[in-house]
Amino acid sequence: MHTDARIAVIYYSATGTVHRLAQAFVDGAADAGAEVRLRRVAELAPEHVIDAKPQWRAHLDATGDIPVATLDDLRWANGYAFGTPTRFGNICSQLRQFLDTTTGPWQAEELADKPATGFTASYEEHGGQEATLLSLYQTFHHWGSIILPTGYLNYDTAHVAGGNPYGVSQVESRASRDPEYARAVLETACFQGARLTRMAAALAAARAGSKLG
Repeated sequence: MHTDARIAVIYYSATGTVHRLAQAFVDGAADAGAEVRLRRVAELAPEHVIDAKPQWRAHLDATGDIPVATLDDLRWANGYAFGTPTRFGNICSQLRQFLDTTTGPWQAEELADKPATGFTASYEEHGGQEATLLSLYQTFHHWGSIILPTGYLNYDTAHVAGGNPYGVSQVESRASRDPEYARAVLETACFQGARLTRMAAALAAARAGSKLG
């Protein structure tokens, strides 16, 4: 199956949790017929800080072949999924730095009228996931994007995954002890990737139709 959807999955992950969610989004979008680009944002932390945490260093080295996101990836895509760990109820500085470089395509209206969704993870159940997603969506408002929350679609799986209607999210402390929950979160990410694809394709067709008309 092929669609006109071009999906950019752009994320930051220190130790791998958000990366796994990003890959599930890629799988769902690709299975739904999208052309997908998986991109990581640049690391900002000093090398000595990263080296002090072996899991952080190992994940950074393991994912070094994933291209770093550029503004051209945003221009190319007609649908976006952005992933970030929670940092004090907000998005991480690495993703924030990338978003802060988007003035050019934003002013050119190259980011408008495209569906966008977010995903996140925290260690604790109340670690700021909803606040993080809402903070991310503020940028989408300024871009003129069409925000695509998870809502409560695919309810049975979404319920097991924690029932976050704002976006896909994972509680790491729970995932480590509850395999059913961990699977449901990844299935929800896959489902949302497919849904993002369908929305992007529909909007791309509508834009093309309006130009022809």
